[in-house]
Amino acid sequence: MNAKTANERIIFGLKVKQLRLQQGFSFDQLSKEAGISLSYLNEIEKGKKFPKRDKVEQLAAALGTTAAELTNGELGRELAPVSQLLQSNFLNELPLELFGIELSKVAEIIAAAPLQVGAFISTLLEISRSYALREENFYFAALRSYLELNANYFPELERAVDAFAEQFNLPTIRPLPPRVLAELLEDRYGYEIVPHGLDDQPALAGLRSVYLPESGRLLLNGKLSPVQRSFQFGKEIAFNYLKLKERANTSSILRGRVFSEVLNHSKATYFSVALHLPLRPFTEALRGFFQRPRWEPAAFLELMQRFNATPEMFYHRLTNVIPQFLGLPELFFLRFAHDAGTDDFVIDKELHLSRRHHPHESGLLEHYCRRWISINLLQRMAAEPGGNLRIEAQRSRYYGTDDEYLCLTLARTDHPRPGKNVSVTLGLLINDRVREEIAFVDDPAIPRVVVNTTCEHCPIEDCSVRAAPPKVVTAREQYRAMKEALGQLS
Repeated sequence: MNAKTANERIIFGLKVKQLRLQQGFSFDQLSKEAGISLSYLNEIEKGKKFPKRDKVEQLAAALGTTAAELTNGELGRELAPVSQLLQSNFLNELPLELFGIELSKVAEIIAAAPLQVGAFISTLLEISRSYALREENFYFAALRSYLELNANYFPELERAVDAFAEQFNLPTIRPLPPRVLAELLEDRYGYEIVPHGLDDQPALAGLRSVYLPESGRLLLNGKLSPVQRSFQFGKEIAFNYLKLKERANTSSILRGRVFSEVLNHSKATYFSVALHLPLRPFTEALRGFFQRPRWEPAAFLELMQRFNATPEMFYHRLTNVIPQFLGLPELFFLRFAHDAGTDDFVIDKELHLSRRHHPHESGLLEHYCRRWISINLLQRMAAEPGGNLRIEAQRSRYYGTDDEYLCLTLARTDHPRPGKNVSVTLGLLINDRVREEIAFVDDPAIPRVVVNTTCEHCPIEDCSVRAAPPKVVTAREQYRAMKEALGQLS
């Protein structure tokens, strides 16, 4: 027989175990009936081995079936969810090794209790269908977990950036002129850069670039700023220099086809950010900023502009450096998107290090706390158009807890998309270590606000910015009152 895939071995092993149990055979009995050693039979059922044809025929005869039936890949109604999962390629597309998990170990879990695992998987699939979750939802969730597991710092990518800069004699002074990277793309990698390549496609106005691999043309949105162009060039260089084959050809992933595409997009983004904000000078500049005795928004903006970074690039680099080099691992990052003229605020990027912090995405269509500086800034931008950039800080203490965060937020127009604004927030859990590293954390000029996660879950009374009634709190109180009344009847 030809070499079998991991999924084929797992399905075959599950089928052997299923038939063995149906026949009432013990391991030892089937081993003797089929003329196969106990150790080899154990590896077959765990999905580690796929026997040769003669052994398959011996197993089939012992189990009262045919070799064709035993190898047809069908697991039966009880294990249908397991079969669907294994045959979907979903497990293969998730790089389990990144999390220290072997596919064979997953097979052992399934083989140990196939009916229970099948029911569990069926439940997960039903939940995902109920919430309209597609495969890319799992891919992006897995990516976030991978970034959080590594504290969003990857030494191998840092080394690759340094090696690239040395190989091509890039200037040590930042910012890098966009033309330097554009020439490398054209001369080294055969790109043709079309500066206004998307301008005649209104449906693509929200994209920054599109790469056409057949012709090597990179079509740019004509409204991009120089730093946005330079960042796109850095990403394209990363795909080529790091030899990342699976990739989206659009500047942002519209729909992830496979996990490797999502992961490679993240690597290219990291590479371009690190290229534009070199590790050592950025870390030194950040330390200097944090030692200021007062919170100074202008100095925060100057730090970003020193490296000619976009807010997303700047905040991405903050999440690389602060945990690793300042020893402040307990932080979160959120990016909100807002359509001006609406009251809808959507978290479209999120990262939590050390643990899941209080401000986080809610998939329940609830209203995020309007006391968050992230939303408050966006509301003011929509109400007072004219400025394209706002920076503020807030100390956010979460209602009913001792957790308080220093939140540094930057809001801007979502250039080049008209009518849209975004805010990016870095939140640092305030503790003794934060006070050692950030001199201005207790600056009385920074507002202190009690916040919560969503209005529906918030019992704060007389909130002037509440966007929805506390229906979850009300339902909980009604249930508690009902329990008390029932207790009085007994």
